[in-house]
Amino acid sequence: MPLGGGGTDLPSYYTQYGGFFISGAINKYMYIALNKRFEPGLRISYSQTEIEDNPDSIKHPSVREALKLVGIREGIEIVSIADAPASTGLGSSGSFTVGILNALYAYERITKTPHEVAEEACDIAINRLHEPSGKQDEFVASFGGVRAYYVGKDGNVRVEDMRLRDEVIAELESNILMFYTGIKRSSGEVLGRQQKHVANQNANAVEKMHAIKKIGEESKRALEIGDLTRFGELLHEHWVTKRGVTDNMSSDSIDRWYDIARENGAIGGKIMGAGGGGFLMLYCDDGRQNLRSLLSKEGLVEYRFRFDFEGSKVVYNI
Repeated sequence: MPLGGGGTDLPSYYTQYGGFFISGAINKYMYIALNKRFEPGLRISYSQTEIEDNPDSIKHPSVREALKLVGIREGIEIVSIADAPASTGLGSSGSFTVGILNALYAYERITKTPHEVAEEACDIAINRLHEPSGKQDEFVASFGGVRAYYVGKDGNVRVEDMRLRDEVIAELESNILMFYTGIKRSSGEVLGRQQKHVANQNANAVEKMHAIKKIGEESKRALEIGDLTRFGELLHEHWVTKRGVTDNMSSDSIDRWYDIARENGAIGGKIMGAGGGGFLMLYCDDGRQNLRSLLSKEGLVEYRFRFDFEGSKVVYNI
């Protein structure tokens, strides 16, 4: 769940200016089951099933590159199950790659730190697959918790535990409402256009990204002192600013739902992930039940959550 500074984790921005974002992992999971395969070859099951002789023949790009990176050529099967659909802004692709790497390393009895796994997952997305991807999803999935992340111009990431008070965490879990819009979109298309604008030194886009980083820094301060009303206001500032980066961040439907929310108790909010669809996140410290009812009538489905503080982990290993 991005809480501030989103988009500054993209290479087009951080390689020039350095990035900063705060984000929280939530208790919606990508489950990876891995087992030794009795028959030769590899069996990979997700929304499709692939049975191949070697990693080079696997169509799923993240699985293919993870197997090649770890050095496993045959003799296993992998099954994945997700709590949330893909292309909805919840970081499912990054979580998937982190989970695959953790599972493969556990199978090989190799110990890796969360930072090493996150960097390898980012390397797969950015350098091996050349996706318009950043650092956020992989690092949040690997570390868990609500943390701040500083991205250097060289791409190195420093992770800072924000150590929020328990009552602040409880209030965030109560006051943040998350609704599925039913709209799926390609994050690559949205992020690709954003990266292009920043990489080409589009003055307006760069100025907006600078503002987003500053909003993220102020959001961190607001959370640490427990000023959640200010945090909600900053979400709205982020919403207004992010819309100016590219023209595909929102839509007429999303604008209408956001206006309804703002008129009925929401202080601020954002479309999670790249933008254009997926989940609408709102901060509302009063009138939540009325807002739930209104957005339900609009066809939106609430998706309740809690923060997860463990990060990607092996839950059972025989």
